[in-house]
Amino acid sequence: MIELPESYVLAEQINENLVGKTIKKAEANTFSHGFAWYSGDPAEYAKKLKGQTIISANPGTVFTTEGHTEIVLNDWFLLFTTALKYHFSAETLPKKHQFLAEFTDGTFLSSTVQMYGRLGCEPIGSEKWNNGGNALFFSDDFDEQYFEKLVATINPKESVKALLATKQRIPGLGNGVLQDILFNCEIHPKTRLSSLKDSDIQNLFNSMKNTMTNMRDKGGRDTETLLFGEKGEYKTIFSNKAMSKDCPNCGGQKEREAFLGGNIYFCPVCQKLEKVIG
Repeated sequence: MIELPESYVLAEQINENLVGKTIKKAEANTFSHGFAWYSGDPAEYAKKLKGQTIISANPGTVFTTEGHTEIVLNDWFLLFTTALKYHFSAETLPKKHQFLAEFTDGTFLSSTVQMYGRLGCEPIGSEKWNNGGNALFFSDDFDEQYFEKLVATINPKESVKALLATKQRIPGLGNGVLQDILFNCEIHPKTRLSSLKDSDIQNLFNSMKNTMTNMRDKGGRDTETLLFGEKGEYKTIFSNKAMSKDCPNCGGQKEREAFLGGNIYFCPVCQKLEKVIG
């Protein structure tokens, strides 16, 4: 599912291609999904959105939380943690969707939840889902000092994965982008925070910044689908898609295992585990 890099790419694509389009009709939750959560009553989206025009889009940096895709309309803004797809005709619409908008020019915008996702329609100015004071990742405020303070608030017995990819401590950074971040600084996902040296924390911070910037600038990851159905151009090193390839550093075999509600991918040679998390 989309994470922080893709939310930036989607916002840019919407700004370049959808601004000025007016919604003829819309629907939400037509096909129920057990892990799709809506802001407000999805049955009211049709009435709210009819006649609304797209003004702009952003990666969750205005009303909600970075890592969302926000679409700003005249009176409302839409937010999605899910992939979005633009359709030039009804023939390409998905069989099932959790959100669908038809524009007056006969084109469409859809969102289909895969694993889970949040969708919302809120009045302009609403702070219902604001970021709670978190520094934006792609800003000067998210610096090494900010990250060190964040690390200091977490139980040192927790793992690095727990720090980065649970409880949305860094909004938009999830299990998907985590894998390459940790490989690039040679830290195992299960490593206890207590075993990290100051230099490890510095390397982790630099890897987060460099890896996520690379993912964003290359148009998202090759595991995720963007606005026109295309994949991102960032080639993931550690993902389900890349498991058949050997480690690019040592040439060894990659490993995968379940941990903290999802899979982790790592190289047992390059990312040595000093302490096992129970």
